[in-house]
Parts: sequence; structure tokens; C-alpha cells
Amino acid sequence: MTAIVKLENFSKTYYTGEVEVQAVKDVSLEIQPGEFLAIMGASGSGKSTMMNSIGCLDRPTSGRYLLDGVDVGELNGDELADLRNQKIGFVFQGFNLLSRTSALENVELPLLYARGGQHLGGRAQRERAQQALELVGLADRADHHSSQLSGGQQQRVAIGRALVNRPSLLLADEPTGNLDSHTSIEIMSIFQDLNRRGITLVMVTHELDIARYTLRTVVMRDGRIVRDEPVRDRLQASAELEKLKREQQAVQLAP
Repeated sequence: MTAIVKLENFSKTYYTGEVEVQAVKDVSLEIQPGEFLAIMGASGSGKSTMMNSIGCLDRPTSGRYLLDGVDVGELNGDELADLRNQKIGFVFQGFNLLSRTSALENVELPLLYARGGQHLGGRAQRERAQQALELVGLADRADHHSSQLSGGQQQRVAIGRALVNRPSLLLADEPTGNLDSHTSIEIMSIFQDLNRRGITLVMVTHELDIARYTLRTVVMRDGRIVRDEPVRDRLQASAELEKLKREQQAVQLAP
């Protein structure tokens, strides 16, 4: 089986004036199709650079990155953009939705940038976006604007937008950072459901409890991977939501 992500002695160096910053140092990593991985680490550990690199937003200074078997270092700008649009969906902490457009129109956006065989006509595009909203449980909010949605609903729209091109890989950068604990678990429930459907997920998080919903944890320090292990005592979001519901009911019934 071809790894969806394969980093081989990957390094990324930035230059600020005469200062050299080695953000990622000689990292080798494989992520197989169907995995759900959390990347963790303190500020400055290299986890954000790692995420940008996996998302084809940064090229390696040295080493190689193969996305679904394709060496991204050999692609020109247009080829890289096409590969990114076809293979990767992005979910961000800040949602990044257009405020004056509906949920459905926000989800449709990536389809407008698709080229060649990926381009769909208007009706097919609308149907694909509607299906993505159904996947995240927001089909009944398709016509609502961002200002009419809660933070959790906005993040669901953002996840639908990331899914609309049916990517091989979903990347989530601190997706629960702006959400309360209950809504965070709801988002992790969506991710676990998507993962059960076969979607590969890679998530950057600084929250230990959120990482426990994944299958594998990679911890970075000073640009290197210092730990890579399966998640023990994994949390199931559906069970955690049921537990919260029972606790809330008990509080309401208390004299």
C-alpha cells in the first residue's frame, strides 16, 4: 500500500535576514491511508511547519515529500496547486468563511477553482456541496449565512468545504481551538465518523484530551519527532457526548 504521506529526511529552513531558523530537521514519517494522526508540540516545535509542508504550502529545503506517491518537490507551481486542490482538504482554527455568502456557497468555493476533469457544472457543483453539508450534519442550514451560525456550526461548514473535492487527506490545524469543550467533542465526533468512512486525517493540536480522539500521536520538539506512538485509552466522541448529556440531565433533575 502506498503511503498517503511520506517524508524522507525532510528539512525546512527559513531565513530572516541573516538569521537561519531550522523549523524541521531531518524528519522521516509515513502516514498510511485511513490513519487519524495528531501532531503535537510546544510553540516553536515545528508542528505548524510540518502541517504546512504536508499540505504542500511549503517545499522542503532538503529531503523529499511524496503525497500519494507523487514527489511534490518536482512539481511546478500550477501542478502543485492542482495536486493540493485534488488531494487535500484544509480545516483551520478560524473557520475562514465568507460572511456574506450562505453555508452552501462557502462549501462550493473549492469547486470553483477546480480545473480540467475536476471541474463540475453548476447543478452538479450544488449537489456535491449539499452532500458535503449532509456529511457534517448541516443540510438544514444550507441557506444560512455565517452570522446566523454558531461557532460549532461554522466549523462544520468549514469541514464540509474541506471535503467537497473528496480529498485523500484532510488536514486540520487546531480545529477546536476556538470552541467550547462540548462543541469540540462534537467536531471530534465528525472527524471520527469521517475516519471510519476511510478518510485520512492529520490534526495539529496542543490539547492532550483532543489528541486522545485520534489513533496515533506524533510529538515534536525543536524540529524533530521525539515520540510517535498509537493512542492508548482512546476516547470515543459519541460515548463522551452521551456522558455529557447524562450529566446535564442529572444537574437539571437535582433539587
